[in-house]
Amino acid sequence: MNGPIRHMATAIFLVFAVLAGAVTYQQLIVGPDYRDDPRNARLLAGRAGRERGTIITADGVVVATSEADPDDPRVFRRIYPEDGLYAHVVGYATQLFGSAGLESAWADQLLTDRDATISGVINAMMGDDLRPRGLRLTIDHDLQQTAAEALGDQTGSVVALDPATGAILALVSNPTFDPNRLLGTGAGPVGTQLDEDPTQPLLNRAVAESYAPGSTFKIITATAALETGEAGPGTSYPDPLELELPGSTSTIRNFNRRVCANGDTVSLAEAFRRSCNTTFAQIGIQLDALPLVTAAESFGFNLEIPLDLRVVPSAIPDAATFADDLPGVAQTAIGQRDVRATPLQMALVGAAVANGGEIMEPYLVAEVFNADAEIQSEAEPAVWRRAMSPATAAVLEEMMEDVVANGTGRNAAVEGIRIAGKTGTAQVPDSAPHAWFVGYGSVGAGPDEQQIVVAVLVESGGDAGEDATGGSVAAPIAQAVFQEFFGLTPQ
Repeated sequence: MNGPIRHMATAIFLVFAVLAGAVTYQQLIVGPDYRDDPRNARLLAGRAGRERGTIITADGVVVATSEADPDDPRVFRRIYPEDGLYAHVVGYATQLFGSAGLESAWADQLLTDRDATISGVINAMMGDDLRPRGLRLTIDHDLQQTAAEALGDQTGSVVALDPATGAILALVSNPTFDPNRLLGTGAGPVGTQLDEDPTQPLLNRAVAESYAPGSTFKIITATAALETGEAGPGTSYPDPLELELPGSTSTIRNFNRRVCANGDTVSLAEAFRRSCNTTFAQIGIQLDALPLVTAAESFGFNLEIPLDLRVVPSAIPDAATFADDLPGVAQTAIGQRDVRATPLQMALVGAAVANGGEIMEPYLVAEVFNADAEIQSEAEPAVWRRAMSPATAAVLEEMMEDVVANGTGRNAAVEGIRIAGKTGTAQVPDSAPHAWFVGYGSVGAGPDEQQIVVAVLVESGGDAGEDATGGSVAAPIAQAVFQEFFGLTPQ
């Protein structure tokens, strides 16, 4: 009998040991993750009645604030005065749908520490300032409004930033939504409608969706050619009506289905100005995959971009996947095939050229301040990566200025302002082409220089549909942002 009893006792002991281990693991290891998960209903309920700090723009416009419920002053409700203009930046904080955007990323700073817990009472007795803190954003309200109005009802995104610091000056995604409708009575049906809406208004197209970059990727292809020494702005290439791809029956043509220049030869600089696919496909074949992929990754492709919002990595296939696939390399060199980029990523590509080859870490929050408007912390600009040498950046700057002055980017030009840019018209299966513009404007020199980088994406041609090009659809939107930034009257 002793034997079976011992076996049973051992089994019971093991069961209790496993249960104890599971409980310990749940409470100590994964418990904090469950507790802090923005979808945690208990967490949301606990936070629903707590005051949150104010969020303001760089120029002081209130975009999120809390006010006491008139029926219960102990309970605070969140208000978004600008409706959908900042929805994809600020996000929302709700009991039913959790939190998103900066409301989620900066919740610890925004939430008051005043509560009825023992620790809260003790902290209050010790004289700690438990009032909620606020955030001052890097975004300029007028610039944000201008970008949104210029994009209009078209689906797409506009990103503007300071290349010298990484401060994001405007971030627009359309369609948008009104976060106020996710609060209070009727929030449930509204949330369901937004989730099921085929236009995806909850999707932040600036950072959470990637697209074929089309000819804007030629900035990267040109960087690879210049950095490897394979080409300079004056290097000549054959100028065929169509380029037959090696080892394939496929061909590449220019967008207008004409030769790039005279049908004989064309320089790198002229091909860049005219955005010639046949030339850049040749450059891709000449380089092969590795230098092309290396250049893209130097700009941040295949990497996590550091930002308060979740950013989908822009992607280019590994060089090994292009083994014996020169047609694939050629198509990648013109921003097609499997290469994908977010509007934020392409803004950083433009920023690298504007900033002498260095890319600064992008950021949205400039300051954290307390209830007395005293600054508690400030953002410190930091270099994220070096994409190219200063010499290469200088060459690209000249070529991009030529694009706006004499090439496909004329619709982005602003009188009296030095504008550099690159257009893109990305072919998309079963859809009208995506229209792109990436570029920057500059006034002055040295410490007095004013600069802004703008990236514009309009999905599926916007209002122009199949007739869309980057120059006709995206460039004018960038022009409006440039004009607002430099304080000029629209032409």
